[in-house]
Amino acid sequence: MAHIIQRRPENVAGDFYVDSTCIDCDTCRWMAPEIFQDIGDQSAVYHQPTTAEERLRALQALLACPTASIGTVTKPADIQTVQQTFPIPLADTVYHCGYHAENSFGAASYFIQRPEGNVLVDSPRFAPPLVKQLEALGGIRYLYLTHRDDVADHQKFHDHFGCDRILHQDDIAAGTRSVEIPLMGTDPVSLAPDLLIIPVPGHTKGHTILLYNQQYLFSGDHLAWSDELGQLIAFRRACWYSWPELQRSMHQLATYSFEWVLPGHGRRYHSDRATMQQQMRHCLEWMDKQA
Repeated sequence: MAHIIQRRPENVAGDFYVDSTCIDCDTCRWMAPEIFQDIGDQSAVYHQPTTAEERLRALQALLACPTASIGTVTKPADIQTVQQTFPIPLADTVYHCGYHAENSFGAASYFIQRPEGNVLVDSPRFAPPLVKQLEALGGIRYLYLTHRDDVADHQKFHDHFGCDRILHQDDIAAGTRSVEIPLMGTDPVSLAPDLLIIPVPGHTKGHTILLYNQQYLFSGDHLAWSDELGQLIAFRRACWYSWPELQRSMHQLATYSFEWVLPGHGRRYHSDRATMQQQMRHCLEWMDKQA
């Protein structure tokens, strides 16, 4: 939990604050951008909540923070009510789980509710309030892991829900050897008519992404929106396997049509399909300049 004695001096006066344990994962800044800002290598509060909606988003960011670096001077009496807002609906049957994990460096996890079986995309913390809400939504049929970095509490979710875990064999390590569905090769895998897994080696050798309902792209660490550049990007400084392979994977991805980019790290992006295709072309042009 955050400690008032470690409160960063950059925080404005008031109830909410960020302490010095912040790892600069960016979670709070995109969840509640009107409250939190970047101060170089960490986050800080630059505006105290003044409305019920601002307070809700600030408390959601507090709960999602992977290092519990966000605190309040007074104990929030409404924290249990805010816990019940997770997972947060994004669109139709797609949710943001919150409760980011430190060992995934604060990566976002998502939940897909579907009659044929729900899907958890990457692993959040195994937090009891979240688990209770996922139970109420019908549990988990598949725990799909985009790559080796964001597996967090996968074993706990498997043990509790009995879900089948999915991970490419090239990203399987000691802690994930027991996954039920290891993927192989570089050909797309149709897990169900509405679930297409696309291998995209680059960030890691076994990175894959999930296209749901030909609309929602769960991109892991392969593709994200950059507010700084105002476009879709890949992570050049966090490419652990091969940048040329990542470029080839991105060219392959550009042949698909979708409307949402929902990354583990970086910002989400939503547009019509034509604009998304245009943004993908900008991304490819930008990647060519980074080689």
